[in-house]
Amino acid sequence: MANEDLISVDYEIFGRVQGVFFRKYTQAEGKKLGLVGWVQNTGAGTVQGQLQGPRSKVKEMQVWLKSTGSPKSNITKAEFKNEKTVNSLEHSTFNILK
Repeated sequence: MANEDLISVDYEIFGRVQGVFFRKYTQAEGKKLGLVGWVQNTGAGTVQGQLQGPRSKVKEMQVWLKSTGSPKSNITKAEFKNEKTVNSLEHSTFNILK
């Protein structure tokens, strides 16, 4: 894993993802996988953020964001964009932004 690329990817999750503790669960799952980044609600009723970490763990988190989420969420679509390799992590932890 030491040789694994670090990547960064932006995401936006659609569906019933606000008011269902989605951000809290996303933060907990990200930390569990050893990722850094952020998550926040948008004015459009979606949740968006950024993930950074080893490629395999980011991919694992993308699957979680697409299919699991928080227990009361209903995910209809997950978009991932701006994926790129990074030399070092740009965040020190996984934050919930207001």
